[in-house]
Amino acid sequence: MINFIQLLRKSIFSLERYPAFLLAAWLVVMLSLPLLNVVFGEQALLQGLALAVLLQVAFVLQVLYRAWGWWSMIRSAAGIVLLAWVVQAIVIRSGLPYGTMQYTSLLQPQVMSVPVLIPLTWLMMLPPAWAVAKLITRRLSGCLMRPAFMLVSAFAFTAWGFYLDPLMVHLGLLQWSPVGEFYGTPWLNYTGWLLVSAVITFGLSPKRLPGGSLVLVYGLIWMMEFIALLIFWSLPIPALVGFFLMGAMLLCAGIITR
Repeated sequence: MINFIQLLRKSIFSLERYPAFLLAAWLVVMLSLPLLNVVFGEQALLQGLALAVLLQVAFVLQVLYRAWGWWSMIRSAAGIVLLAWVVQAIVIRSGLPYGTMQYTSLLQPQVMSVPVLIPLTWLMMLPPAWAVAKLITRRLSGCLMRPAFMLVSAFAFTAWGFYLDPLMVHLGLLQWSPVGEFYGTPWLNYTGWLLVSAVITFGLSPKRLPGGSLVLVYGLIWMMEFIALLIFWSLPIPALVGFFLMGAMLLCAGIITR
């Protein structure tokens, strides 16, 4: 665990000026979201959410660029965004596998009823999930390594979904018919998160992941969204579920990194 903490500390102090600015700006916007809602209303909250997503995406892309170079970064980013958008569009059009799902008109712009921000949320969180999974599976080798990494990545990413989807339903951004069992979201939805994120991870097969900075992002999301859902959005059960699931992933990474 000490090595894990040192890894996070080193990632903070080794940030160059531009990534450090992006990270700081993202933190400020994330922490201000509840205040924006209270003081300025729903529209300001939605604009703040969009800005937070874009800043986190910019930070993640900057980290990946420094580790991989332009081509690998663009290829992975485009793969995540395109595949996430295609799956969302299919689900909305077909109603499979868990009934009618639709994003409300509050989230704009949309392409084939899928808000542009939704694939970007996959881009902002899947690489941090990869980084956590890389730490957890780092001691595996041979034929077990790739499937284990794929599955752990999917679990790390889906754990965050227990924060996100109930909050989106709560804010009136997402609706299911019939209404889902877990704060408006169907349990089968999280199976979809697992399967799609696993397939994307398998297809892109990311290597040479810059662990420290991306794990830091995962940890910050874990803490900030727990506090936001518990205190500001009155969603204690999703807050606790997300806290324990994402926390379990970080704990495993910390125990193994020693």
